[in-house]
Amino acid sequence: MTVDFVDESNLVTQLDKDMLTNLINFALKEEGIIFNYEVSVSFVNDNEIKELNKMYRGIDKETDVLSFPLIEDFNADFLDHAYPLGDIVISIDQVKEQSKTYNHSFKREIAFLTVHSILHLLGYTHETEEEEKEMFSRQEIILKDFGLERK
Repeated sequence: MTVDFVDESNLVTQLDKDMLTNLINFALKEEGIIFNYEVSVSFVNDNEIKELNKMYRGIDKETDVLSFPLIEDFNADFLDHAYPLGDIVISIDQVKEQSKTYNHSFKREIAFLTVHSILHLLGYTHETEEEEKEMFSRQEIILKDFGLERK
């Protein structure tokens, strides 16, 4: 299992990256992912994520996280090699702002966005009320079981 980080801002500590690696591995195990995978996590600023959001989603504004899944068929045999699960892009500006807005730590907010994005990589969506309820429930259970429940 490989998690690669790209952090040109140098605003995410090695301790946070280690925690996120453990969280990603934990979340994927909780979701039944047993094959060898690779995940890429990039930390950017609001301007960079706004450009990506416009380019890939046609939305000309910043967002907190973007997910780019690479697997469509989870029934395929991935046991022989590491399979790229997908890419996650997180706006550190949004992490800082939202941690203040929701009155919790930087660590809790970056963990929340990471789990949210991991679930998107696995095919979860929140287009309908039912899908949103399922996805957000899974997020909270994973974070709670990992020891990062909302207080």
